Parts: sequence; C-alpha cells; structure tokens
Amino acid sequence: MTPDTPLSKTTGPDGPTDTVPGKITGPAKTTGSAETTGTRAPLPKAAARPFRLAFPPLSGTLRPRQLAVSAGLVVAVFAALCWHVSIGEYGIPLADVARALTGSGDAGTLLVVQELRLPRAMTGLLAGIAFGMSGALLQTMTRNPLASPDMIGLTQGAGTAVVAGIVLGWDFGLGTQALGLFGALASALIVYGLAWRRGTTGYRIILVGIGVSWICLSATDYLLARGGRFQAQAALGWLVGNLNGRDWQQAEPLAYALVVLVPTALLIGRLMRTLQLGDDVAKGLGTRVQTVRLTVLLTGVGLVAFATAAAGPVAFVALAAPQIAQRLCRTAWPPPLAAGLTGALVVLASDVVARELIPGTELPVGIVTGVLGAPVLLWLLIRVNRAGSGG
Repeated sequence: MTPDTPLSKTTGPDGPTDTVPGKITGPAKTTGSAETTGTRAPLPKAAARPFRLAFPPLSGTLRPRQLAVSAGLVVAVFAALCWHVSIGEYGIPLADVARALTGSGDAGTLLVVQELRLPRAMTGLLAGIAFGMSGALLQTMTRNPLASPDMIGLTQGAGTAVVAGIVLGWDFGLGTQALGLFGALASALIVYGLAWRRGTTGYRIILVGIGVSWICLSATDYLLARGGRFQAQAALGWLVGNLNGRDWQQAEPLAYALVVLVPTALLIGRLMRTLQLGDDVAKGLGTRVQTVRLTVLLTGVGLVAFATAAAGPVAFVALAAPQIAQRLCRTAWPPPLAAGLTGALVVLASDVVARELIPGTELPVGIVTGVLGAPVLLWLLIRVNRAGSGG
C-alpha cells in the first residue's frame, strides 16, 4: 500500500476494519491493546454468586453471604445461651456449662444448668426465633418495614385472650398456649376480613391492624380494671414480656410448635418473594397472591401466638430483628432464618441485661427490648418518611 492509497473505515461483526480498495480487509489493530502487546487483559474479579438447589420441595437459591451470616448467628446464639446460663448467684464457668449441656459434669452443675437455668434460656431462645421469623414474614408480605405482630394487632389479640383467662378465669382448661393461639388467630381473621375488598393489600392490612390493636389494648385495660389486685398484678407481669420463673412447661409446647412452623415459614418464603414485585407481577408469574398471603399470615399468627403465650408480648423483637438480619445479609427482603436467629440473640442478650442491670432485681426482658427497640422504630419512621413511599 502506497501513501497515496485512500483508506476508509467500515464496521463489521468483528468491529471496525481497515478497508483498502482492491485489498483484503481485516480487523483494525488498536495500538497498545492486549493482542498487540502480547499480554492478557486482567479479568474482572468474580463475585460470589448464588447457587441453586434442585431437590423439590427444597429447590431454591442459596446465597453464600446469607449462609455465612446464618452460620455466624448460630455460633453467636450458642455463645449467648452459654453466657445466659453461666451467670447468677452461683456462677458457672463457660466450659462447665458446655459440658453440662451435653449431659456431663458433676451432679450439682447439672442440676443448676438443666433444671433451673436452661428452661428460662431455652424459652427466650425459642421465643426470639418465633418473633423474628414472624416479623420477617409479615414485613415481606406487606412490603413495609414497619409491619410486625406488634403493629397489626396479633400480639395484642393474644394478650387480650390470655389476660381474660388470667383475670376472669375463662381459660376453660386450655392453658395460656391455647388461649394465645386463639386470641392471635381471632385478631388475624378480623384484620383479614376487614381489609378484604376484592382481595387484600399490605397497606390495608397495616391500617386495619393498627385499629384492631388499639381495640385489643382497650379490652385488656378493661379486663385489668375489672379483675382483682393479685390477678391484675399477675397479668401485668406477663404483659410486659417476662422470662422470670419460666420452666419446661412453657418451653416444650413452643418447641413442638416451631418444629412445624419453622419449616413451613422457610418453604413458603420462596413463593412469598414474588410478592415483593407487586400483586400484578406476582399474578403474572403464576403466584396465587391471596392464597400465599393468607398462608403467610396464618404461619405468622402461629409463631407469634406460641411465643407470646410462653414469654409474653416481648416488645420490638419482631420489628427490629428482621431489619437487622436484612442489613447483615444485604438482601431485598428480610430472610426468615437469619431474622429468627437474630431475634433469639436479641432476646437472650436483653434478658442477661435485665438480670444484671440492677443487682438483686430481675427486670422483665420486655423493658430492655422496649428501650432498645424504640430508637429502631424512630429510625424506621424517619427512613420511610424520607423515602416518601410508606415503606
């Protein structure tokens, strides 16, 4: 090619090419490229990608960060359990606590750990799991970080039923577990029925739930005013959220309930995620929106009812734990498993603070969670107000 030969540029499937009349064309050379210098261009760093399970009904997506956070929370919950059991008037080293949990050690340590302290710790751990998972389900269903059993009347309905049984003797031999389940289920059906208008939406469920919660609170106050002094004191101690004096009679029914409800919550979580895209998109993807929403609501009712009956309405755990877990896992929705483990960690740590804050006095755990949860609620309100979307 001579200097006088005209040169033109054309674009082909391989990029710009040098075109010379009467000459064979080829890819244009770029000065300084990896191909001309003989070096390879650095490849982008591969991010940790989710991988899928293909074993129905356990098929789904597993995210490495979510698994790592859940594993870390398991370790933290076990450490908090050992710490919770080790403190008291008769201090026990953590190593002896770990041995006692496996059934080894001297008889005195086994008696203190397994019969006196472990039932209280297990009640708090299981209640925290139930509250955290219930909050995650409801917040995902409504697409609102402010939605929790405390806000939509489920906890208040369970509390009203239990207080009626304590103050008026209307337990009919059912016990607090059955009364709590009945009260939470009744309030959930009322909320769902009043929010129904050719279907339900998360926004209507929250608004109706707030109204039902205030009705239940008014009914509870009336029952406390009508009851006797000793009955009212017993009911008030339970209403704050209290783990004092808990034994295996409260922990065992809650454990049996979680054996059924926790797998159910994990299985419906995959279907529930499509609700994050909106009802119309979820219907287009083949999701039965109202069926999934009702299933989620009933599962959340069961979780919060058994937890409330065992430990009382421990405030703000169902609201704060899912938000903490969501930020730890960096997901678009609160992950139920991580939220449950976070709730267990919050309840156990709060109960330790309640026992040790004032020497010689054991505060109800609900006081500590209320003090810690109030700033979280204010932060969520500010965040939602700035977003301007109502969550």
